Amino acid sequence: MPPAVRFGVNYTPSERWFHHWLDFDLDSVRADLDSIAALGLDHIRVFPLWPYFQPNRTLIRPRAVEQLVALADAAAERGLDVNVDGLQGHLSSFDFLPAWTRTWHRRNLFTDPDALDGQENLLRTLAAALADRPNFIGMTLGNEVNQFSSGPHPDPDRATPGEIDTWLARMLAACEKGAPGRLHLHAEYDAAWYQDDQPFTPGQAARHGAVTAVHSWVFNGTAQRYGRTSVPSEHHAAYLVELSKAWADDPHRPVWLQEVGAPAPLVPPEHAAAFTEATVANALDCPGLWGITWWCSHDVSRSLADFPELEYGLGLLTNDRRPKDTARVLERAAREPSYAAASRTTALVVPADPAVRSRCAPGGPVFDAYFRLVADGARPTTVLDTRAADREHLSARGITETVTADQVLEGGIRP
Repeated sequence: MPPAVRFGVNYTPSERWFHHWLDFDLDSVRADLDSIAALGLDHIRVFPLWPYFQPNRTLIRPRAVEQLVALADAAAERGLDVNVDGLQGHLSSFDFLPAWTRTWHRRNLFTDPDALDGQENLLRTLAAALADRPNFIGMTLGNEVNQFSSGPHPDPDRATPGEIDTWLARMLAACEKGAPGRLHLHAEYDAAWYQDDQPFTPGQAARHGAVTAVHSWVFNGTAQRYGRTSVPSEHHAAYLVELSKAWADDPHRPVWLQEVGAPAPLVPPEHAAAFTEATVANALDCPGLWGITWWCSHDVSRSLADFPELEYGLGLLTNDRRPKDTARVLERAAREPSYAAASRTTALVVPADPAVRSRCAPGGPVFDAYFRLVADGARPTTVLDTRAADREHLSARGITETVTADQVLEGGIRP
């Protein structure tokens, strides 16, 4: 029997959003965690804002670290495990970078020796503070830090793929040093899979860290191009899970659907529950799924200004901690005893060269071919063109046939 799929939520505090670290109120946190635990979920992902925890390169605030540990302990009391994002980074359209990395102290986040020392120290410190907590899952390096490395960010910290390789290895080693044996990983937004000039590559996503993380948002052109109830929109999360497997060296490497949500207005509130149900069901049909962590726990308060409109209503729970219909969908899924998806035997061939990964993006031939197969009743996975003739690799993954995008789109392939 495969391990049970984990169900959790990205924790967004109901009061003061992530600025709650400035006026930390453990009673408010406990009330939030009660409302999460009541849904039958088993873990949360937590976001310590980097400038609040490390305002100077050589100062990590002890009180902030104590508050993070207190949050983790409160979660344990409610049966919730905790994953912690270390370099925070970027959240809900806002950048949270410490002053010692910007303007007069401008340092490249991925290559500057002093910046690397500071990041390494923070990650090791946070991991070590939680290392003895049984409910500590491990560290995620940061939230979608790849958005700092290239456009469309207005002020990117440019780096080569080789420099990113070095950065990932060093930062993950810092987490391991702080908390040996925990599940440490990194997580990028989907430009790593779709954008040709991104220095964070699919191979890095699928080979560094203990699991592969994917973040699925249909506002990336999927819902706009294909529609809210289309096969691509309702299977986009499952697609990213299966796409990631093409680059993994371990044929059984687990994949964590670490962020997924129902963004308005592309998914209107009255249709969010149906979208959630379809997305979850389709993701659960992917073998090797570690877990699903929904974005997010609680709505952003309307008293806070300047968020993109969609950010205010993404919570499973309202700002006053009342569950929405989407919460009930995730609750039902979490309370099911187990899921055991069968192997996917048909593999769509994808290019190994990251310089043409846009072929896999919305509107690209690989993307369209994959969903043509799904619409025709198939359960496809993916394989790199460099491995499509490797019988040992295909056998290890349970693949019995491979097809190309051209074959599918020309109408020559039917399941």
